[in-house]
Amino acid sequence: MKIVVLDGHTLNPGDLSWSGVERMGDLVVYERTSPELVVERIGDAEAVFTNKTELSREIFERCPRLKFVCVLATGYNVVDVAAAKEHGVVVSNIPTYGTASVAQFAMALLLELCHHAGTHTQDVRAGGWTKSADWCYWLNPTIELRDKTLGVVGFGRIGQAFGRIGQALEMKVLAYDAHQDESLESDTLQYATLDELYAQSDVISLHCPLFDNNRGMINKIAIAKMKPSVFLINTSRGPLIIEQDLADALNKGWIAGAALDVLCEEPPRSDNPLLTARNCLVTPHMAWATTEARQRMMKIVEENLSSFLSGGPRNVVNP
Repeated sequence: MKIVVLDGHTLNPGDLSWSGVERMGDLVVYERTSPELVVERIGDAEAVFTNKTELSREIFERCPRLKFVCVLATGYNVVDVAAAKEHGVVVSNIPTYGTASVAQFAMALLLELCHHAGTHTQDVRAGGWTKSADWCYWLNPTIELRDKTLGVVGFGRIGQAFGRIGQALEMKVLAYDAHQDESLESDTLQYATLDELYAQSDVISLHCPLFDNNRGMINKIAIAKMKPSVFLINTSRGPLIIEQDLADALNKGWIAGAALDVLCEEPPRSDNPLLTARNCLVTPHMAWATTEARQRMMKIVEENLSSFLSGGPRNVVNP
């Protein structure tokens, strides 16, 4: 079997091994693949791995030997799964590998908004503390999270993990999810409507997949329902937010701050309004990418391919 990895650099920039996949066939790994090279590089391959390289209907029409696609991520919107099914191609994804890592990173973003550790480190290195007349100082107000309300939008695995961290910091959690597990409710965790969550939360963190019905859910109308002191965290999907509306809200002081690991366009254009918005942290879609999470992903990659070859594919998204 010929196996092609179209964009392997993100998962494995050199610190992991493809040997487990290589044992199952003739493996070719490309660091990155531009759209015009996709068909050529797939060629007569039967199995393809992709992270962000799109596989459209045209790709499946032009690559008739293709039988299996594995998306090197949980989200699989880069693949036309309906077209894949029509052409007899099984599509699998990589679920659950990064739950702890993403929840941890979301809290790191929140703590940075609360304490501005990076800003103060830069100021100290620039001589600010050396020149200070006092033994301590702070450039921004710092915030304690205890007794604050944490609103979690999307209460699946990652949302629940983030909620547990919030509870450990003695925060009250309000959760919103279309599918509620009432057994999770307690004195410190309650389900709420979106409007209740917007109005009552001191921190709002997005942990939901992107669907047509929640695209742009954080917009000027939603923001108007929030506290002016609220922090907004997004480690989920960029298009959940109308970026200009959020930038306007930050610059006008309608909300206190935001921290985003995802944007609508990635990499972003230099004129993206959030790159210069007041008190807005932006990181390069890295919440998932701890060494431990990528090692788990590589293991699932191997298991997905092995299961397909054995006739019992797993993690299938187009059954």
